[in-house]
Amino acid sequence: MSSLLRATLGIPLLFVAALALASSAGAQQPAPAAATTPKPRKPVKPKPAPAAAPAEAAPAAPTAADPGAQPALLGMFGEWGAYTALPGGKKICFALAKPSKSETSPPGRSRDPIYLFVSSRPAEKVKDEVSLIIGYGFKPNSDATLDLGGASYVMYTQADGAWLKNAAEEGKLVEAMRKGGDLTVKGTSTRGTGSTDVFSLKGLAQALDKVDEECR
Repeated sequence: MSSLLRATLGIPLLFVAALALASSAGAQQPAPAAATTPKPRKPVKPKPAPAAAPAEAAPAAPTAADPGAQPALLGMFGEWGAYTALPGGKKICFALAKPSKSETSPPGRSRDPIYLFVSSRPAEKVKDEVSLIIGYGFKPNSDATLDLGGASYVMYTQADGAWLKNAAEEGKLVEAMRKGGDLTVKGTSTRGTGSTDVFSLKGLAQALDKVDEECR
């Protein structure tokens, strides 16, 4: 499966992950006041033009027509939460965390909530997909970078979302994340503001074990 198609399929996950944080009473991570989701990429060109800015509206709550869309917290592990949901009857499982440190250049620029995800969707045969909501609209046609343990990974960007440009690297990256201390993501906004976000990987291995147990 191409990285473009994987990213497109990942959009519902980012939607329910925001709902999960808002509904997980007692979770260690604070619930965001609002969350945005990146718009799907069209799997027809290597690099379609991204939207100029993230969506403004927060996602609506699940309706009675699809009660499975409401995520369930499987457990908190260090800085990471493990969740599952059944939107449209298709199980998805994911681990997510907020950054332990964020900086902008110039400093003090406001941003929406920031989240890093590792997700699995058995129905689409997707496992350990790494994605990010950055909290601002990325500069058009720009890449973000993810640095971990001396290795650097390029991330495709669109609106306020990012995914690994080379999906074949995800297995190697997730294995390194399981063993690492923290990772750093850098990007550039539509206004030219640079951002540096550091995510602690404490508890990720346990969260992913729980995700794997739930989404075999």
